[in-house]
Amino acid sequence: MRFLLALGGMLCAASVAAAPGYALWGELKYAPGFTHFDYVNPDAPKGGELRLVSNLRTSTFDKYNPFTIKGSAPAYLGDMLFDSLLAGSMDENGAGYGLLAEDVAVAADGLSATFVLRREARFHNGDPVLASDLKFVFDTLMGPYTSPAYKTVLEDVAGIDVLDARTVRYRFKKANRELPLTVGGLPVFSHKWGMENGKAKRFDEVVMDIPIGSGPYRIGPVNFGKDITYVRDPNYWARDLNVKRGTENFDRITVKIYKDSTARLEALKAGEFDLMRFFSAADWARRVTGKRFDTGELVKGEFQHRLPSGFQSYVINLRRDKFQDARVREALGLAMDYEWMNRQMFYGAYQRVVGLFGNTDCQATGLPSPQELALMEPLRKNIPAAAFGPMALPPRTDGDSSLRANLRRAQALLQQAGWTVRDGALRNAKGEPMVIEYLDSNESGARVVSPWARNLEKLGIQLNYRPVDFALYQQRLSKFEFEIMSINYPGTNSPGQEFADMFGSKAADVEDSGNYTGLKNPAVDTLIARMTAAKTKDELLPACRALERVISHSHILIPQWTASTHRMAYNAWRLARPAQVPPYSPGEGWAIHTWWAQPARTSK
Repeated sequence: MRFLLALGGMLCAASVAAAPGYALWGELKYAPGFTHFDYVNPDAPKGGELRLVSNLRTSTFDKYNPFTIKGSAPAYLGDMLFDSLLAGSMDENGAGYGLLAEDVAVAADGLSATFVLRREARFHNGDPVLASDLKFVFDTLMGPYTSPAYKTVLEDVAGIDVLDARTVRYRFKKANRELPLTVGGLPVFSHKWGMENGKAKRFDEVVMDIPIGSGPYRIGPVNFGKDITYVRDPNYWARDLNVKRGTENFDRITVKIYKDSTARLEALKAGEFDLMRFFSAADWARRVTGKRFDTGELVKGEFQHRLPSGFQSYVINLRRDKFQDARVREALGLAMDYEWMNRQMFYGAYQRVVGLFGNTDCQATGLPSPQELALMEPLRKNIPAAAFGPMALPPRTDGDSSLRANLRRAQALLQQAGWTVRDGALRNAKGEPMVIEYLDSNESGARVVSPWARNLEKLGIQLNYRPVDFALYQQRLSKFEFEIMSINYPGTNSPGQEFADMFGSKAADVEDSGNYTGLKNPAVDTLIARMTAAKTKDELLPACRALERVISHSHILIPQWTASTHRMAYNAWRLARPAQVPPYSPGEGWAIHTWWAQPARTSK
C-alpha cells in the first residue's frame, strides 16, 4: 500500500483535455516543458555507492514480491524497481506529472481517467510497457493473492479498458477526486513476472522471482540476513525525463541489515555505511558521537520539512471487550504524561500529535463550523456527543494541568464505566482485573512504555510489555491478535479512500487490513465517503475535519509525538547533496533519489 500512499494527493482533473500533469486544487507549480524539479542538481554526476540502513522494523526479508500478504520484502524495493503512471514532486502538494504516462485526461463527469503511455517506456527485460501490462497489474492487485488494502482503496474502480496498445481507460463507479490519483500511483510490473515455461504462476507463488519492473534500479548482489544491493540500470528508459533528471544518481544502493539499533549505531560509527535516519531522541542527543564525527567525516543533519504530522499513536483494539467503553479508553490516555516524557526522555525534540491531520488544511480546531455541523447532525446518534463541542486535545501535565488531576479524572471515568479498585487491582463487576498486553517488536520500546505503565498502575491497571520477533509481530497484527500496540500512521494533505482501510467498517473484519482498531461506525463510513467524493476543497475540508473530530473523540488512538525535522547522520566525505531541502521530502528517500557520490578522496 505504500505505493498508493506515496502518491496520495497528487492528482485530480476537472477537464477532458489531455495534459502531462494535473493539480489537485489550482495550478501546477511546474509549467509544461519544465526541465527538472527545482530541488535537484540536474548536473549531478552518476556513479558511486550509497550504503544505508532502513527504518523498517524488519530484520531481514524472505521474498521479492511486496504485494502479497505473507512474508517481508526488502526495504525500498518498491521505490527502486517500479515506476507508476504519475510522479509527484517533493516541493509541491496535490500535483502529479507524467512518468510512464505522457498524457492524462479525466472525463468531465469524473467517471473515467485515460492515460497514454510513453512509447519509450520499457521494462527491465527490454519489453515495452503496454496497456495490457496495466490491465494485468490492476487485475492482479484486485485478485485474491494481494493485500486486501488494494481492494479497499480500489473499491470504486469499476474496471480498466485497453483502448489501444498504449492507451488505457480506468472506469469509476462514481465520481471521486481521489480515484485518478489512486490508479495513477499504482506500481507497474510486467505480465511476464513469475512466468515459467511460458505459463504464469499463481501470484502468491511469485515469491523469489526477480521482479520485472520499469524503475531505475534492479536487484543486484544479495547476502541474505546481511544486505541487499540495488544496481542502477544504465539503460533506464526515463533517465532523461524532466521528472527524473538529477535523480537516481548512485550506481549502487546497498541496504544493510543489523539485528538491533545498537548494532546499527556502532556500525555507522565504524564506517560500515554512509547514512542513517534517527528516530530515537536519546540516541541523537547523546550517542551520535565519536572520532568520525570529530573529524567531520560523519555529520549530523537536521533537515526541516513541512510534511503532515501524521498520527503516530498507541492503537486500542476494540475487538477486546474491556475496551468497548469509550470512558475506559479515555482513561488510558489520561494516564500518559507526555510532557514529562518529552522533557526527561526525548530532550524536547518532539511535538504532541493532535488528531489525524496535523500540519494540514484538514486539521480541525475549536468548535465545528456550520459546514461541519451540517455533515455531523444527521449522524448524531453514531457520533460521540463531545465531538459537537471543541476539538479533542491530548491531556497535558504542564501549566495549570497536572498528572494528579488527570489520574483523578481517569479514576472517575473508570468508575462510571463500572471499574473500581478492589484487592489492589482495578476490577469490573465480575471481579476481573484490568490487565492489558502491549505488543511490540522491539525490546527497546519498553523504555518508552514504562512511564505510562507506572501511571496506569496507580489506577490499578496492569500493563504487560510483550516483545516478540518481527515475524510473529506481523502475524499477530494481520490477525488483530493484540490489545494495544503502536503504529506510525503517515500523514497526508489529501485524505481519501485509504481511510476506509484504516477506519472503515468493512475493513474491520478483513484479515491483514489496516483497520487495527476494529472500529465499526456508520458515521465514520459516511464521513469517509463524503471526504473521498469531494469535488472541491470547500467540500473536502468540512468532511475531513468532521472525521477528525469523530475519531479523536472516540478515543481509539492515544496520540504520541511527531517531529518537524528529519534527523540523519551521513558521511560527508562520500556523499554530496543538493543545496535546497524540499519541504515535502520523505526523509532518507530524499537522499536515495537526489543525493550523489563525492569523488573518491585520495590518501596523503
